[in-house]
Amino acid sequence: MTTATTRVAFTAVTPEPLDLEAHAAAVAGPGRGAVVTFAGVVRDSDGGHVVTGLEYVGHPTAPDVLAEVVAEVVAGSGAECVAVSHRLGWLEVGETAFAVAVSGAHRREAFETASRLVDEVKARLPVWKRQVFDDGSAEWVNSA
Repeated sequence: MTTATTRVAFTAVTPEPLDLEAHAAAVAGPGRGAVVTFAGVVRDSDGGHVVTGLEYVGHPTAPDVLAEVVAEVVAGSGAECVAVSHRLGWLEVGETAFAVAVSGAHRREAFETASRLVDEVKARLPVWKRQVFDDGSAEWVNSA
C-alpha cells in the first residue's frame, strides 16, 4: 500500500560514479525505521572467464524508462522513499554499476520494494553491457 509520504528521491542514468551511501542518505528520515540498499558491483569473472571491465551503453530513453519503472514499483509498494541509479560508460572491477536505496517504516516493505526494483529495472531498462575478458575478447550481454 502506498502512503501519502511515498516519494522518489531521485533516479539517474549517468556516467558518473555511484555513491551507495548518498542513495541511502537521500531516502533516510526520522520515521523510516528501515533503509535497505543494493549495489550491483562489477565482478572479476563470468561464465569461467576473467573479466577485466565492463562498458554500459544506454538508449537515449533510459532515464525516462528508469523513472517510469521506479514510479510503477513505488506506486504498488509500502515503501516511503526510493533512490535508484544505473551507471553508463566504462567500469572497472569493483565499481558500482547499479544502486538502489529504499526506506520504509519497517523492514518488510523496504526489502520487498528493493527486490522488485532490482528485478524490474534489470528486466526493462534499455542498457546493454559489454564484458571485456583478460584474453582481449569481449561479449555483449542483454543485447538483442
